[in-house]
Amino acid sequence: MSDVRRPIKAALLQVHSIAGLALALLWAVVGLTGATMAFEDEIEASLNSHIMRVDASAARRLTPDELVARLQASGDFGKVSAVAMASDPSAAAHIRFARSEGGSRPSSVYVDPYDGHVLGSPHGEDFFATVRKLHRWLLLPGDGNGVGRKITGTAAICLFAMLITGLVLRWPHRARSVKMWLKPNLGLRGRGLHRSLHAVIGTWVLPVYLVMTLTGLWYSFEWYKAGANWLLARPQATTAAMQPKPSRGAAAAESEGDGKSEAKTEAKPLAFDHVWSAFLQQDNNDYGRALLTLPAGTGTRVRVRSWSRDSTLESVRDEFRIDAVTGRVISSDRYADKTFGERVLAGVLDIHRGAILGWPGKLAFMLAAAMMPLFAVTGLLLYLSRRRHRRLARPPVAHLVPGE
Repeated sequence: MSDVRRPIKAALLQVHSIAGLALALLWAVVGLTGATMAFEDEIEASLNSHIMRVDASAARRLTPDELVARLQASGDFGKVSAVAMASDPSAAAHIRFARSEGGSRPSSVYVDPYDGHVLGSPHGEDFFATVRKLHRWLLLPGDGNGVGRKITGTAAICLFAMLITGLVLRWPHRARSVKMWLKPNLGLRGRGLHRSLHAVIGTWVLPVYLVMTLTGLWYSFEWYKAGANWLLARPQATTAAMQPKPSRGAAAAESEGDGKSEAKTEAKPLAFDHVWSAFLQQDNNDYGRALLTLPAGTGTRVRVRSWSRDSTLESVRDEFRIDAVTGRVISSDRYADKTFGERVLAGVLDIHRGAILGWPGKLAFMLAAAMMPLFAVTGLLLYLSRRRHRRLARPPVAHLVPGE
């Protein structure tokens, strides 16, 4: 190694080691929780197949408001915040509830779309909600508005630096040799084996970690999201995407909607049926499933997200804003009208978890995330080994005896 490169690599090794020691546990937690959520939808579907399906019937299915009325008549479940409907006659309707004043959210329920009776609450929902909070906000107070979001975002930036410094540090002399890059030397023992595993497996997962990091920052920093929108989206789409969302529990009315509509909703809770009718006219009954979500405040704009029958990705959806009182369609954002860049932005979550590549991609991303503790362990062992090696390499200090 040349005299110029030696101090640079020594400095990079110091940065790599210090950042790794400081953040290894945090990265391990984020990696393991991400791996746990990789097949969340499939796990929940398997656990709850008995309440997510009903016997198909030729009878008329209930409207969203009728479902809510039947549910409220059968017990005190809390304030409804969202209703999910499906075009499949054998699919149950899914109803979610708003958070209580204490911040807790009641478990959602599946209901029979033909008579409205409660089929049950899904197993695993609370578990995955807790794992998601740990993954994104470390279970710290404030959730998305708290310090946990900034901590995980900062850790993602540091991980990006770790990936780049790690790549530079392990750059082999024979850079064109695939074997040197991708084959670990399992015949080694001790420090040599730890270094081989750390470097080679790190090379395997490097592209995945880069994708996870760059997409994960989208959920941590508004400046990053604004920059991505500026770069990839049209100006009008960027303006709509960066509209501030009402804070949880906010009572401020939304800007859209006329004053008469707002006055009416003060005395009567918002209904879904006007929204549902307007959506069906917009979608021409070509939806596979649709989610109607009430506004967090006292506004009247209901958010409607719909997925086609053959959609397998969360990001491939249309979105509407419809006034719950008048049934007026305020805005329409169809996936087919998006540019390539806007589709990339819409699919950040699917890219982040590898779903954009189908189940093989999700499996690959899950395994890569689950390997994060391996780098924490091997990195710590290498650090301790280096310290021990340096200590043994120091020349012995002569102790002078008085009088000699």
